Amino acid sequence: MEKIYPLPVFHFSVEWGGTRIGFSEVTGLTQENQAIEYRDGSFPEYSSIKMPGLRKFSNITLKRGVVKSDNEFFAWLNTIKLNKVERRDLVIKLLNEEHSPVMVWKVHNAFPVKVEGPQLKASANEVAVESIEIAHEGLEVQND
Repeated sequence: MEKIYPLPVFHFSVEWGGTRIGFSEVTGLTQENQAIEYRDGSFPEYSSIKMPGLRKFSNITLKRGVVKSDNEFFAWLNTIKLNKVERRDLVIKLLNEEHSPVMVWKVHNAFPVKVEGPQLKASANEVAVESIEIAHEGLEVQND
């Protein structure tokens, strides 16, 4: 009988509408349903009931190494004008050893809310990493 192991997290791809797609980290693939508490004054119990409410999606953060002359994160952030912004659909894929997707997250109507440059430190021996935080209107999960 073949043993089944959980999938490792280190082999993934992100399609985000930019030219360079290499990311080192993706966080925030979270959705939740908020609970509504309600109590009618005539309930015999002195406690409220709970029922499902609105769905909520966390912001997603993408991190990648800084490359000379690449300002795509800031360019996307600068598309914000009052209540208008360039929205994009993102596709995040967890890949197997053959580079085929085994789990896919489709992110709908995403737009940037924060861009953070690298933390500069004279004594550090690491890659300069920038990050972009994006808000979105939906997260669809496909597990093959």
